[in-house]
Amino acid sequence: MLAGKSVLVTGAAKRIGRAIALTLAQAGADVAITYRASAAEADETVAELAGLGVKATTWQCDLNNPEDIKDAVTSVIAAHGRLDLLVNNAGTFASAALESITPGEWDAMFAANTRGPFLMAQAAFPHLRESQGRIINIGSLGGLEPWSTHAHYCTSKAALHMLSQTMAKAWAPEISVNCIAPGMIVQGEVGAAYQHFADRTPMKRNGTSADVAAAALFFATGPHFITGQLLAVDGGLGL
Repeated sequence: MLAGKSVLVTGAAKRIGRAIALTLAQAGADVAITYRASAAEADETVAELAGLGVKATTWQCDLNNPEDIKDAVTSVIAAHGRLDLLVNNAGTFASAALESITPGEWDAMFAANTRGPFLMAQAAFPHLRESQGRIINIGSLGGLEPWSTHAHYCTSKAALHMLSQTMAKAWAPEISVNCIAPGMIVQGEVGAAYQHFADRTPMKRNGTSADVAAAALFFATGPHFITGQLLAVDGGLGL
């Protein structure tokens, strides 16, 4: 489905980003991933990607540094020759009482979850416009529902959702932009708290990285949407 395509997945050394990268590679795409500090995990992921018979590369990139972002995109183009899809997966998550959040914590959350995807999309823009490509941003159910102990996280993801819609309008029809908003995603964790969230979903289960990766594959290969969001709400997918 994606043979001959080149994709860049940020923050893909592990967890959801890794699952997305592997799923896109299984569909035939050449895959570049970025990481900030997880060098060993990134090397392992790239080795597994290469084992699928596609070109795979990894680049260290601090999304707080605009020059790092530009260098990463330039390096991907040099190594892969083109860019067809950007998946803005890298981000951060934290909980804190609203009244205790410091300005530094607030700014760091927005730098990772909103500013980073914005700068990465800007850097990738000319290459995606040339290839009539796509952007998939990884948002969160927290950007749609207020979580009282995650104010800075929820607000940063809500901003990313609006950024996705703005990108979609600004860059159509050359580039399509969509956003996936996962709810509770588990990596094999079990316990009463996880079951509590599962019980609240229509499917009575929490989501997995594979669910998010399947949504990313849908947007990577489906109709060339101008705008839209696929909401991966815990154990069920809702449009």
